[in-house]
Amino acid sequence: MQTTRRSLLKATTLSFSAAALAGCDRVITQVNREFFGEGLPSKLILPTSVEIDPEFHLLSRAAFGSWPGDVQRVKKMGREKWIEEQLNPGSISDTACDLRAEQFESLYFSAGDAYEFRKPVLREEITRHAMLRAIYSRRQLFEVMVEFWTDHLNIDLEKGDCIYLKPSDDRDVIRKHALGNFHDLIRASATSPAMLVYLDGKANKVRRKTDDKPNENYARELMELHTMGASGGYTQDDVREAARCLSGWTFDRNRFFAMNQSESFFKPDWHDDGEKRVLGQVIPAKGGESDLDRLVDIVCSHTSTANFLALKLCRRFVSEIPPENLVKRVAAEFTRTHGDIKCVLRLLLNSEEFIASRGQLLKRPLKFMVSAMRALAADTQAEKSVLEPLQRMGHGFFQYPTPDGYTDDELPWMGTLMWRWNFGMALAAGKQPGVRVNVYELGKALGNGKAANHVAYFSHLVGRCPTEAEITALGDGDEKQTVGLILAGPAFQRC
Repeated sequence: MQTTRRSLLKATTLSFSAAALAGCDRVITQVNREFFGEGLPSKLILPTSVEIDPEFHLLSRAAFGSWPGDVQRVKKMGREKWIEEQLNPGSISDTACDLRAEQFESLYFSAGDAYEFRKPVLREEITRHAMLRAIYSRRQLFEVMVEFWTDHLNIDLEKGDCIYLKPSDDRDVIRKHALGNFHDLIRASATSPAMLVYLDGKANKVRRKTDDKPNENYARELMELHTMGASGGYTQDDVREAARCLSGWTFDRNRFFAMNQSESFFKPDWHDDGEKRVLGQVIPAKGGESDLDRLVDIVCSHTSTANFLALKLCRRFVSEIPPENLVKRVAAEFTRTHGDIKCVLRLLLNSEEFIASRGQLLKRPLKFMVSAMRALAADTQAEKSVLEPLQRMGHGFFQYPTPDGYTDDELPWMGTLMWRWNFGMALAAGKQPGVRVNVYELGKALGNGKAANHVAYFSHLVGRCPTEAEITALGDGDEKQTVGLILAGPAFQRC
């Protein structure tokens, strides 16, 4: 149903009125389902092949899984148009998600202002926000790339003051540039207060008439993890020279309280202003704070960076060992467009290798949980009880302790299977605290008004018809047991 101005006003009024009531969450759910299409369609069309449906596959990789009705929508508009729509998230109305996810005050404060909040509040709000966006946003490719760059530019909340600084980093670095330009993303990250604290850049100083030596922590990770890769061809001398370029950039929480300065800043007397040579290129003396821009341009434009990013993207979207020819094409597009993330994703998602890679990737715990909740049109506010299973699986938001971020390798995630089974069975049975699902209502949509059989549930959740062995394994339990077994089964673990 098209939302009229009057219905939108009514929905907004309802949502604001509900904020003063104990049942605010229930009213938001009602508004979203009545006015913004967050409920279940009356009828769902199911795949008829034993091969994974191509549109289902696209939603499994370029989104956090299919919400009921999404597959039909992609088929109707065409996969290329859907990709283009997702590559331009500003054109997609996300009001329903906003009603759930924009309630967290701390996310809108600058780095210095965030010290006004208690740590538990900051931790709860940023993690709930991330989960709600992943589940409910219609800008699904954008959220998938937010997760990708969050891993790529990993910052652990628990180091130093990072818990106060990560909300602004998530907003002004990751989300601002997730589908923008890679050079801009790295430039923003390099001066992010959170990154300056996490990788000790704020202590990188070379003062005159002292024995100060530049702190190399961030310079090393900039080359090894953020741009060129460990085998990218840089040397220890390059790391040292890069650290000299970066000297002088800092963040000081005391400056916020004394001068209301809440962002990072450059201290000229801490900067090594002599000539530098990075990866064979000379950076002239007296460059001051512009040395950082010159360094970012050198490392982001390096051939190794294009190859490293292409491999990471292909591993995340295609397979753990992606086709070499695809990696080369993606790297060439990265170079041709000077790091235009949209252009790179457009090539990748439309490639034959992507289309042919159905069912090859193991879902990481976050994708497993979110895809399960999306498939069942779950209603949740992502409170602590919903985030706890994710932590048990070792995939808590912003909690990876080292700069390399959560891995795409399958083996480390194999130990999470028991927790996945428990979550899948509890979710389907309506016993997962903090989440409401209606398996019977879903069954009516799958059965065109009648109770659905096991094959229909399996086809909806996995994107293909089950084999005879899979039908036998499901047994003859009721709807909740059937859905739980499918969510816990091997087919649903992959995408």
